[in-house]
Formats: sequence, C-alpha cells, structure tokens
Amino acid sequence: MTYQITIQPSGHTYQAKAYETVLESAIEAGFNIPYGCRNGACGSCKGTVLSGDVDYGDYASSALTDADKAAGKALFCCARPLTDLTIECREINAGVIPPRILPTRVERKEQLSHDVMALFLKLPSSERLQFMAGQYVEFLLKDGKRRAFSLANAPHADSLLEIHLRLIPGGQFTEYVFNEMPDKAILRIEAPFGSFYYRSDSEKPMVMVAGGTGFAPIKAIIEHMIHNDIKRKVTLYWGARALEDLYMPALPQAWAEAYSNIEFIPVLSDALPEDNWQGRSGLVHQAVLDDFSDLSDVEVYCCGAPAMVEVAHASFAQAGLPEGAFYSDAFNYAKPVPSATASA
Repeated sequence: MTYQITIQPSGHTYQAKAYETVLESAIEAGFNIPYGCRNGACGSCKGTVLSGDVDYGDYASSALTDADKAAGKALFCCARPLTDLTIECREINAGVIPPRILPTRVERKEQLSHDVMALFLKLPSSERLQFMAGQYVEFLLKDGKRRAFSLANAPHADSLLEIHLRLIPGGQFTEYVFNEMPDKAILRIEAPFGSFYYRSDSEKPMVMVAGGTGFAPIKAIIEHMIHNDIKRKVTLYWGARALEDLYMPALPQAWAEAYSNIEFIPVLSDALPEDNWQGRSGLVHQAVLDDFSDLSDVEVYCCGAPAMVEVAHASFAQAGLPEGAFYSDAFNYAKPVPSATASA
C-alpha cells in the first residue's frame, strides 16, 4: 500500500510505501528534509503533521514529548504513514546525494587516545563516495544491525574514509574494532547520510560545539573550509571530561595558529589533578553562553551526545539563536542487552 505525502510550504508531493518512514520515503523520492541520528534520539527531523495519521514508531521521549505530539509534531525518521499525509518541515536547498551500499577495506587503524580509534577505509579502485563535509556512514553488520559514524575527512581528501570510534564497554562493534578486527578486514557501508554539513549560503560567524568524538564531523567541515579558502569566522569549542579525552588537540590548535579566522577553545568538565588544567572548565555549552550573551547573528554547528545537543539547542535559543541557525548531529549509542551488548 502507498500513501501520498505532501510537504509544506514547498508543495512537493511523493508516494510513500506504508512500511517506510516519512524520512526514508522522502530520501528515496529525492527530497532532502533535515535529519541526524535516524533512530529517534536527536530530534533533528521533527516536523508537523498538518493532516493525516502516523504511527509514531520508537523514539526517545526527550526528542518528542507528549506536548510535541499534542501540537501535531512527529519525528519523521520514526513516523510511518497510516493515511495520506500533509507535513510541514524545512527542506534543505542542496542536491541530494543518494546513499549507496559499498564494500570497504580497513587500510589501517590508528589509536588516537586510550579509548578512541581512527579507522581508515579504502573503497574499491573503481568507486568514489560523494558526500558533503560533516555527513556520516552506516556500517552494515552481519546480524542486520547498523552502526552510524561521522566521516572525519573532507570530501577533497577522499582517498581513504576516516572514522573516529570511541570504545564503548560491552559494545559489540567498537569492541570488535579495538580488539578483534584483523588487518585488511572487509566491511560494508551505506553512505552518505545526514543533514549536518557545511552550509555555503551564509557568511555569518560560526560557533562550532563538539562533545567527545563529535569533533570528527566538525574536523571535516573545517578542513573543507580551509581547502576552499573560506574565511568565515569560526569559534570551535571542544568539550571533554579530562585532558586525555581531547584525543587530538594539536590539530585544532594548529588551525588556530595558522588561520586568523579560527579560534579554538577546549573545555574540560572533570579535569584530573594530574592534568594541571589551566584552561576553561565546566560544560561546553555554558562556555559558549559565557562568551556569547547574544547568539542572534551566528550559526551553530553542534555534534555530540544527544543530551548535550538538546541542552545546547534549548539554551542557545534562549540566548537569541534564530530558528534554523542550529545544525546538529547527535550520537546515540545502542543500548547493551544481556550477555551480547551492542553499541555505536
């Protein structure tokens, strides 16, 4: 069974299969609506159902509240049509790059810190992945599950795809990568995904907020800007618990020293005594608010854990950040199950 979906205010229409989410069918039809995690955790794909009925699917209550549902909101990465629908959401003015399934070979692994690994993937010689800086890939596991990770390399440097993985204790995939994955292992990916990428239609100053390995897609965006000689002002805040969790601080520091338009501000929430930390302390979103009492004339690029992204979005809006000026990607780790855990 298929249903007609109409997107407002654009008036675009397309046919959706009943078993597909609104987001899946939109991507298949060639329409680019915002999304991030694709599993109901981050809220990036939230929009309004103007008419018709949906099955809301499984989602995090923090991403879609009862008040949201009462106001007609739904998460389009989870919601499936039960009737013809008219929905209201922002469409992204960028060409959609259709995701493809590709084999990759692990060219090498590089330990970046005690719990972060860089994975460098090589595509077949006849293939090239087209993507926008900041997007992510999904690994297709043998049990049918998927794991999503942001690309840490910019599109111009695509000879190898770079992924940053944090070890999740008991995590099926990350423990395999850290402890068992053989050299030259073959993995399947589907990519690209995500609406977290550099917007070239603005000259506003950029406030970039990374939590942990949320630095990866921000690294890709900044390297894209440097390669293309884009001089927009960038203030990068990278939040972590302790000094060892800033797993490659020399790189953003080198950017800041080489380019006058880039400023780097590391922020530690729980510095250890041996860190002898003299820099900024506390929560990373609060550091932004301490420096920017008015966010009305900037754009924010934010990537990290869902709780951090959610708090940042709400507090930045109260500080004047306009609707539509917050671009986010949230990492949602799969929850462990007894005796066989799974994680991002």
